[in-house]
Amino acid sequence: MAPHRRRDEVAAISYHHGDLRRTILDAAAAAIAESGPASWSLRELARRAGVSHAAPAHHFGDKTGLLTDLAAEGFGLLADALADAGDDFVDVGLAYVRFAVDHRAHFEVMFQPDLYRTDDPRVTAARDRAGHVLEEGVRQVQGEHERTTELAAWSLVHGFASLWISGALSESANGDPEASARPVLRRLFEQ
Repeated sequence: MAPHRRRDEVAAISYHHGDLRRTILDAAAAAIAESGPASWSLRELARRAGVSHAAPAHHFGDKTGLLTDLAAEGFGLLADALADAGDDFVDVGLAYVRFAVDHRAHFEVMFQPDLYRTDDPRVTAARDRAGHVLEEGVRQVQGEHERTTELAAWSLVHGFASLWISGALSESANGDPEASARPVLRRLFEQ
C-alpha cells in the first residue's frame, strides 16, 4: 500500500473496481491482443481500465512488472491446460495450441523474455511446471526422456500455434485450430 494512502481509501478503490489488479491485467491483455505487447503505456492502460493513472504503477511498479505478472499468469494457465489434457501427447499438444489461441496476449508475452523479468520466482515456477508437463507428455510417447524429441514436440506445437494466431493457417479446417493441428501432431509420432 502506498504510504500516503489511508486504508479506507484503498478499500474504496478496491470496492469501486472490484479486483483492481485483475482489472489492470485484463486491460493489458486486451491492449496486447489489439496492438501487441509494446505499443501501449501504463497511462493509456489506466485510461482503458477506467482507473487512476497511478493505479498500474501502484500495483506493478512499471510496464515490465505488469508484463512479468502477465507472463507468470500465462505460464500457470498453460501448465494447468496441459495437465488437464491428460496423458495422451496429441491431447497435450492440442491443449497447447488451444491455450495460444484462447490466451493470445499471454502467449505473445510469455515467449518474448526481453519484455519481463525472467528470473521472477513466479515466472520461473510456472514456466518450469509447464515444461515438466510437456516433458511428461513426450515421455509417454517415447518412453525414455529424450531432449531432441522434447524440442521437436515443443517446436511443432509452438510453431503451429504461432502460425495459427498470426493468420498464416486460418484457412485450414474451417477455422478450427485443433482440427488442423491433430493430424500434424500425430505425424510427429508415427512409427
